[in-house]
Amino acid sequence: MLTDLAFFSFVELADAAQHDAYNRWHQLDHRPENLALPGVAWGDRWARAATTGLAEPGGEFAGTDYVAMYWFRSPVAESVAAWDRLGEASFQWGRGPIIPGVERTLLAFFRPVKGYSAPRVLVDPDVLPYRPNRGIHVTLTRYPEAHGAETHRCFGWEDARLIPALVAVPGVAGAWTFSFSHSQQHTTLPFDGSRTEQPGGLRIRLLYLDGDPVETGEAIRRVENETAAHPDAPQEAGDVLFSSSMRTIIPWQDW
Repeated sequence: MLTDLAFFSFVELADAAQHDAYNRWHQLDHRPENLALPGVAWGDRWARAATTGLAEPGGEFAGTDYVAMYWFRSPVAESVAAWDRLGEASFQWGRGPIIPGVERTLLAFFRPVKGYSAPRVLVDPDVLPYRPNRGIHVTLTRYPEAHGAETHRCFGWEDARLIPALVAVPGVAGAWTFSFSHSQQHTTLPFDGSRTEQPGGLRIRLLYLDGDPVETGEAIRRVENETAAHPDAPQEAGDVLFSSSMRTIIPWQDW
């Protein structure tokens, strides 16, 4: 497995005028500093490709503008501690990450569950994060009964039927699934991502895209609906909080 731990951040900008400054900071300062850490295997971020994705009406993720993630190398405790120290150091330098108007609706660590590669891309799932992509399609689901029988059945269906169907969609290079571990509790900065979720209570399905994010996202939605309508499909045990295509950010072009 690529890593034992991943971090996800869902961000909404309250002030639309801040997109330029936020992207410049994240792409040219924050992300490069994090990628230089020996304990960070890889990190990336994406912008909302369309506003037509699913989100809980009026829910906390409906206005999500950006999703970022980092993969940590083992030993993860040391890697995350060094990552935390960089966050504090960057504050002392006066270079973030506390930025006015930035609302971080999810700051949490997830355990990678399983990776899948489309046969045509040739590379192993562990290589997918390093393979150039045009975006992702991300689905965040809450499971009230994190280890219930229906949840277990849904996971089995996702692994055996849904994800193979999604990976077969033209423009989908592969997939990874992640299970909620714990919220971020920064040791020095006032980032409190505390949630009442139990371990496994949130699940992320991430599809890597090498096709157009909007067009591929529409095809993904059709396959999801067709698969859900199958007579053998289990009744969904979770609540989808957010599901949308995100596009890869091109420095200087996208701001």
